[in-house]
Amino acid sequence: MELTDEQWSLLTGIIEKNKIPKKIAGRPRVEDRSILNGILWVCRTGAPWSDMPDRYPPYQTCHRRFQEWVKHSVWEKILTRLALDLRIRGKIDLAECYIDGSFSSAKKGAQELAKLSGARVRSSWQLQTAMVFQSPFPHMKQVRMRLNSLKQQYQSALLELNQSE
Repeated sequence: MELTDEQWSLLTGIIEKNKIPKKIAGRPRVEDRSILNGILWVCRTGAPWSDMPDRYPPYQTCHRRFQEWVKHSVWEKILTRLALDLRIRGKIDLAECYIDGSFSSAKKGAQELAKLSGARVRSSWQLQTAMVFQSPFPHMKQVRMRLNSLKQQYQSALLELNQSE
């Protein structure tokens, strides 16, 4: 599943505005659209970067660009704009959202022998849930927002979209 021309046109302004200047020497910069399609493939499938299909640029390039975009808050703007587009087209409903924060550990042997080490197991489900929201991993960042904060982001993205047109 690749970005459509409509979706890409929504994102070009974000990417162009936040583009890092080209270096004088080195290889030419790979096209942003193919990089973004590769990044979205990894986020959608949950596969490791090294398993990225050959139709995308090298996974090292995609991962480096992804890190660059996360560092400069471009990735969050891209996700917000795509989610806003889906909401406008009626393809996403923000009324319900599910997060699975379950955790279980098992040890071989009798139950009395199964004393868990504090270093191995988190002490509470609250801490586990908090760790999901503080995780540096980008795919977890996508689910970190509550409905009210999403509405605020959509409203600001919608205003920005209207101003750019």
